Amino acid sequence: MAERSFTTIENHWITLKDGTRLAARIWMPDGAESDPVPAVFEFLPYRKRDGTSPRDESTYPVFAAAGIAGVRVDIRGSGESSGIIDGEYTKLELANACELIAWIAEQPWSNGSVGMMGISWGGFNCLQVAALKPTALKAVISIASTVDRYNDDIHYKNGSHLSAQLSWAATMLAYQSRPPDPAIVGDDWRDMWLERLEQEPFFMEEWLQHQRRDDFWRHGSICEDFESFDIPAIVIAGWADGYRNTPLLAVEGLGEKAKALIGPWVHKYPHFAWPKPRADFHSEAIAWWNRWLRSERNGVETMPSVRAYILDSIKPATRRDFDPGFWVAKRRWQPPDLHCFYVEQFGGLMEGMPIPHAPEHPVYLRSPLDTGTASGEWFTLKPDAELAIDQRLDDAGSLTFQTALLAEDHDYLGRPVVTLALRCDAETANLCARLVDIHPDGTATRVSFGVLNLAHRNGNAAPAPMSKGERTTVSLTLDACGYRFRKGHRIRLSLSTAYWPTVLPPPEDPGLTIDIASVGLGLPLLGTHELIDVKQPDDPDPLPKYIEHAPGSTKRHVVRDLSAGLTRYEIHEDTGLFEHPGTGLSTRQLREETWSIAPDDPLSMSGISTWTCDMQRSGWFVRTVSTSSISCTAKDWIISASVIAYEGETEIFRKMFEEKRIARDLM
Repeated sequence: MAERSFTTIENHWITLKDGTRLAARIWMPDGAESDPVPAVFEFLPYRKRDGTSPRDESTYPVFAAAGIAGVRVDIRGSGESSGIIDGEYTKLELANACELIAWIAEQPWSNGSVGMMGISWGGFNCLQVAALKPTALKAVISIASTVDRYNDDIHYKNGSHLSAQLSWAATMLAYQSRPPDPAIVGDDWRDMWLERLEQEPFFMEEWLQHQRRDDFWRHGSICEDFESFDIPAIVIAGWADGYRNTPLLAVEGLGEKAKALIGPWVHKYPHFAWPKPRADFHSEAIAWWNRWLRSERNGVETMPSVRAYILDSIKPATRRDFDPGFWVAKRRWQPPDLHCFYVEQFGGLMEGMPIPHAPEHPVYLRSPLDTGTASGEWFTLKPDAELAIDQRLDDAGSLTFQTALLAEDHDYLGRPVVTLALRCDAETANLCARLVDIHPDGTATRVSFGVLNLAHRNGNAAPAPMSKGERTTVSLTLDACGYRFRKGHRIRLSLSTAYWPTVLPPPEDPGLTIDIASVGLGLPLLGTHELIDVKQPDDPDPLPKYIEHAPGSTKRHVVRDLSAGLTRYEIHEDTGLFEHPGTGLSTRQLREETWSIAPDDPLSMSGISTWTCDMQRSGWFVRTVSTSSISCTAKDWIISASVIAYEGETEIFRKMFEEKRIARDLM
């Protein structure tokens, strides 16, 4: 099909039935009024004018040239859209999305078929909207998303409290504090800004009210009813990102309705993600849209259920631009057979199952509470120290078991499982398990990890205290991985009772007594597969170039104050100041975040995240400074937040969210 010319509509107002006016950026193929076209819709709070403009400009022009309109809309209270955001994936948000899909389908330039896509927030809500079955929605592409909002998002993981919950609440407080662009909304910009500042919520207050998997989290979790989901979906993720479980879970739940693609990537679109190799997202997406939005018989529905990149003996590095490996396809995905290992009496990891009724071999484990500083971030945007680094430091505070040197390569794809029996002298404790590749030179690469709040050992909806001192058998499913352990390497299982700052500690730190004779490890065998090629993007540098006024910078430090007995994990992220050449708008965001803990005191834990957001053009400058924090007592989480706004050098707004004490719920 010949490329079509197109027009970019920088802003188009769409008025909802309730009167809220939403801002859209539209890429329209020329001639669509006489020859209607399908459309792809993306619905986000991340600001089309500046926040997502680079990635939008890397993709929607390509879609438009292929005869597919792109409709990128800011959620209420975001960017130039009016109103106030009311949370994540709320009923109102999803209802607005359905209304927008109907609006698109009714336009004279539309052929009546709409696709929905996105990464992260947009990946989440396109799956959730598809589950609502709006008539015109025919297909979705979901990247770095979840089917289970409780266990596979930034809030909680198997009942463990993720530090990313504060980080994300701080991010959203900062993002939502920014004003609309006066160049679009005119003189109303200041009133709209002040309304946002006054009414925007601090999301963490709501999240902490739901520390178990209740209806709040079941809402929007499509795993609750896979059977009724009937819209074709491509589900994409990267092994280097926190959302790595979703593609396999989607295929397991949705069957032939879903196709999975998993690469080595961080939390980015696969045509510009790191580490390489990348995937040609544009050609994949256009073929998908043509099949389901145009009824083109191009055979995409016959693609393998799963295409995955198997990492081949990778090593941690200060920056990972390329991860060695190979692409495989699984024509039909089935839960993999497990390659089983057990721990023999001297601590070696041996092939086979644990010996039934073996004499108990108890070993006491109480990891220093700062074990985990090599874990990287749960939510990764860059292939640097956000990724897990060499695990030897964390292994020093862990109980480790490893194989002899491998006599041949071992290939795995799926989710490892650890089973063991333990005793605990508190109502709960955290257990972390890591699968580690030990290279011949001793370098330790984290392949997969999992965490479990032991009060959630039997499920997340109704946690129950541990029976103190009673032998309890638990099973812990680790995150999905695709990995080759090479001949001459060793496979290591590392267990710890802390994984900070990724996971916040429970109120007590009793340690665990683990029966190592009971420890079993099941690794998911790759099994029957095809070796395939996944097309690389034609353009190796697809993101547009903006005008740099000040460079960005990234720093991460672990500071161990030996005199005070305190460990700090410090994060500095500065995007730099960049100007969009088409709009003249320059933006910058600075994140300063610090976590601290005494290695022997779980109640010493604290975290504080401060964001400074600048927007400017000639004769106009605004800044917001937002701060979010968490600390704890034995009974409560303590959270607070504030937002200060400046127009030029003048402070025009200040809000202190009332400090909240929220009872810990077996967490």
